Amino acid sequence: MAKLNYVFTSESVSEGHPDKVCDRISDAIVDLYLSHDPQARVAVETLATTNQVVLAGEVRGPDSIKADQLVEVARAAVKDIGYEQDGFHWEKMDVKCFVHSQSADIAVGVDAAGNKDEGAGDQGIMFGYACRETPALMPAPIYYSHAILKSLAEARHSGAAPQLGPDAKSQVTLQYIDGKPMRATAIVLSTQHAEGLEQDAVREIVLPHIVNCLPEGWMCDDKNLYVNPTGRFVIGGPDGDAGLTGRKIIVDTYGGAAPHGGGAFSGKDPTKVDRSAAYAARYLAKNVVAAELAEKCTIQVSYAIGVSKPLSVYVDTHGTGNVDEDRLSDVLQQLVDLSPRGIRTHLGLNKPIYARTAAYGHFGREPEVDGGFSWEKTDLVGDLRNAFL
Repeated sequence: MAKLNYVFTSESVSEGHPDKVCDRISDAIVDLYLSHDPQARVAVETLATTNQVVLAGEVRGPDSIKADQLVEVARAAVKDIGYEQDGFHWEKMDVKCFVHSQSADIAVGVDAAGNKDEGAGDQGIMFGYACRETPALMPAPIYYSHAILKSLAEARHSGAAPQLGPDAKSQVTLQYIDGKPMRATAIVLSTQHAEGLEQDAVREIVLPHIVNCLPEGWMCDDKNLYVNPTGRFVIGGPDGDAGLTGRKIIVDTYGGAAPHGGGAFSGKDPTKVDRSAAYAARYLAKNVVAAELAEKCTIQVSYAIGVSKPLSVYVDTHGTGNVDEDRLSDVLQQLVDLSPRGIRTHLGLNKPIYARTAAYGHFGREPEVDGGFSWEKTDLVGDLRNAFL
C-alpha cells in the first residue's frame, strides 16, 4: 500500500549553477548543428572551472561548422547567463575545443539502410511521469523549486535584483496528507550575491519570490526558511565549483519523485533515446493523466542500440488508474510510433529547441509556437478517452 502521509523534498539549481552552465553550452551546440542540418548528430560534453571551458565529444554535421564557431557559441551562452566576474567571464575565459567526428561504428548501427529503419542511438531505459499535484501535472516539490529560481533569474535579468549573481540553488520540502501536498515544512534558498550584501538583505530580496511562487497558505514558518545558510555566497559558478554536462539529471526530471533511467539529456541530439524517448515517455504519461485515466502515471521504455522498436513499454498507474494497464500500453503504442524516428517525427524534435531546456526542468513547461517543449502537449487526450471511455 502506498504511503499517504509523509514529507518529501526536491531541489533545483539555476542557470548559473556550474553544471547548468555546462548543460546550456552543450545544448547551444546541439542547436547550432540542428539549425544547419536537422539530421545532424551531436554528443558534446562541457567542463567548466575558473575561467576555463572545455568542449569534447562527437558530431556528424556540416563541415562548415568549425571549432571557432563552437567556441563563440560557448561564450554567447555564458554571456546570456550573466557571468562577467573575475573568476568566470564570458569574454576572458579560455575555451578549448576537442570535438571530433562521430564513430563510424555507431553510425553503422544507428543509420537507416535498405529495409532497416533507423535504430536507437544507444541501449537504455527511460522513464516518464505525470501526476495531478500541480497545473503542469508535475510533482509539487520540483515544480515549486524551479518556479522560485526562475522568478529570481527573471528579476536578475530585468535589473530588478542587480545584487544577485547567476548561481543559485533551491530546495522545497512539502508535507503530504492523504497523498496530497498541503504545505511547505522547510525551504532552502542559496543565491550568489554581490560583495558586501549581508545575509538579512539577501533574505529580504528573495522572500517575496518564494512566497509568490507557492500556493496561498503554503509558506513554511520563518525558522524553517534557510536563506544562504552559510552566511556568504560571493564566489560562485564555475569559479567556486567545477561543472560538467549531465550532472543534474534529477533536477532535469521529477526531483526524485519518479524513477530516472540514468541517461542525461543535454548535449545530445534527438536520435539519442536518452533524450527523445524520455521526452516521449513524459508526453504519454502526461496525456494519460490529462485524460483522467489515472491520478498519476509512470511509463518506462527500453531500447537496444541499432534496434528501432522499443524492447518494452511498461505502464504503472500506481493504483490510481481506471483502465487496464496492459491495454493502456497497447493503445499508447498504437497512438505513437516509439521508434527513434517515430518519436522525432511525432514531437518535431529535429529543431534547434534545446538550449532553453537546460535550466528549470525539461518537463512541466509550456509548449511553444516554434516546437519547443512539444512533449508537454496534451493532444492525445481525445484519442485516449475514445479508446477507453
